[in-house]
Amino acid sequence: MNDWLKHLGLAHRAGKVVTGEDNIIYHIRAKKVELVIVASDASDNTKKKYFDKCAFYGIQCIEYGMIQDVSHAIGKANRVAVGITDTGFAKGLIAKILK
Repeated sequence: MNDWLKHLGLAHRAGKVVTGEDNIIYHIRAKKVELVIVASDASDNTKKKYFDKCAFYGIQCIEYGMIQDVSHAIGKANRVAVGITDTGFAKGLIAKILK
């Protein structure tokens, strides 16, 4: 498993990850997420929805990983996107993804 997936799993166990479309959109609107990660194999409409919403509210959104990997890292099935609510975990994930 990649370092960024381990970091994502750690963030989930710490309670700093939100999942589910409605829940992520709610947290984006409330500006309670620092980062949104959308799986690369998500549908184009799903990617557009998250990227547009994040752009409007000034939240960083990246496309990375596959649905299966993200789902396995957090221990839930079929998770297309995840929201990170903690600044430290968000910075750590970005650093691990970009290295």
